[in-house]
Amino acid sequence: MPLSIPPGVELTLGEPKVKKDATTYRQVEKRTLSVAGPLGKLDLEIQPFVKIDLDPAARKVSVSVQDREIKQQREMWGTTWSYLNNHILGVSEGHTAVLRLVGIGYRASLEPRPAKEEYPGQQFVVLKLGFSHPVELGCPLGVEASTPQPTRILLEGIDKEVVKSFAARIREWKKPEPYKGKGIFVDAETIKLKQKKIK
Repeated sequence: MPLSIPPGVELTLGEPKVKKDATTYRQVEKRTLSVAGPLGKLDLEIQPFVKIDLDPAARKVSVSVQDREIKQQREMWGTTWSYLNNHILGVSEGHTAVLRLVGIGYRASLEPRPAKEEYPGQQFVVLKLGFSHPVELGCPLGVEASTPQPTRILLEGIDKEVVKSFAARIREWKKPEPYKGKGIFVDAETIKLKQKKIK
């Protein structure tokens, strides 16, 4: 199924370059597909057996593989299509994750930590989760964080994988628990409450 390329988004397929494959360690020819839009630019590495067809006139892009019968090629076909779709959405509209802090005294804020910065202007999400000291997590490059309310964290960025994995890192500090329903919930996540067993 072809993907639509929204206005303002440009796709550029680079020339093949010989690179070492991460799984087989063999030298293979790979190309890089650059996806640029109003919000930024992302690159996607294309496997040698994956075919990218760009139709600039129709503003469509198609993904196919040399042999659908080979499991690895079939899987990479779906993976490449999914990543490409996420990259197109990311550079045109962006990706978000909303985290809800549920629990008495649970709070989130954003604070600068110049001594801990990994890059200039890095923001730090500071969590108060009932531990003896606050938890401080530096935002990855390309992720903007805000706290519309003390119990809400909004993460925004162009790379879906980076946004969602940072949300998962924050959630790790207080996974939702099924007895009191407390914890850090991501997006529309809910939890079914369990009854405590009385002995």
